[in-house]
Amino acid sequence: MTSAVTTARPDPARHPLFERLTTEFRYAAPTVEGFDAFVARRGHLLLFFADDPERIKETLDLAVILPEVARAFRGRFEVGVLLPAVASAIAPRYGVRRWPALVMLRDGEYVGAIEGIRDWEDYRFQIMRLLEIEPSEPPKPLVPPKPARQDGERGSG
Repeated sequence: MTSAVTTARPDPARHPLFERLTTEFRYAAPTVEGFDAFVARRGHLLLFFADDPERIKETLDLAVILPEVARAFRGRFEVGVLLPAVASAIAPRYGVRRWPALVMLRDGEYVGAIEGIRDWEDYRFQIMRLLEIEPSEPPKPLVPPKPARQDGERGSG
């Protein structure tokens, strides 16, 4: 007689870097149900669309970079962390196609997005640009959002 041993996979939302964002930096982590109320606030809001760090390692890079970005623009926007399940549910609303992503809203309306990992100067330039432009319609996703390709993965074809 054999017995199957299953190992419970850790909840990606409980990753220590996500915990740090919500406890040390006090960034809100809205639920799907509370999302509309959360984004209805006035002013600029920068949303971090996180994915399961076991699947998309770059998610943890952005979790480390995010507080530095917020510090560089102190007081210009609030930050929200969309943990993996919430991010997956909300991503189609904003046309997120690549993970991890930052989405800027102003007064609850879409302004723009920064998808994937960038260098520091690109984050600074893109955030400055997003703080200055008018809200617009988000892009419509052509297909469900896909995670960024991991190092070592081969593309098809």
